[in-house]
Amino acid sequence: MLNKLEKFNHRLSDWFEWVGVAGILLMMVVTCIDVTGAKLFKSPLFGALDIVQLSQLMAISFAASMTLILGRHIEVEFFVVLLPRKVQAVIRSVVLLIVLGFFILIIWRLLVLGYSFHASGEYTPTAYIPYYPFVYSVAAAFIPFCLVLVQEFLKSLRRGGQK
Repeated sequence: MLNKLEKFNHRLSDWFEWVGVAGILLMMVVTCIDVTGAKLFKSPLFGALDIVQLSQLMAISFAASMTLILGRHIEVEFFVVLLPRKVQAVIRSVVLLIVLGFFILIIWRLLVLGYSFHASGEYTPTAYIPYYPFVYSVAAAFIPFCLVLVQEFLKSLRRGGQK
């Protein structure tokens, strides 16, 4: 079962990572057009800052789960590595549960914020792009992140039971 979850998480995170890559590419294209337009034609791209900010949000949030799978997040473990394996597994399991709870809380609050933005009609200051679809998409982007945390928690429990 853990292998199926791992494969599912990898496929889903891989797809979400491509959304993040598209966000980075959009940031690059918009920045190049904006700078070129401002310097050569004295006419910057309308709403470039809004588009870059929202693209950055998408790039970071949609790449988070693959970053977790690849082990690219920052971990401080100078003390824990000196402890016995079972204690390490218990500490890792507790930390993963705390992080999972934190991200479930973040998803819930993002859904509340998205609803609030939708109801009030919040939008970006320059290009008038509504915020709520981006807030909802960030909440959706953290779902695979939570699934990877569950996967890592189960792996940690499995390792704790082994010698």
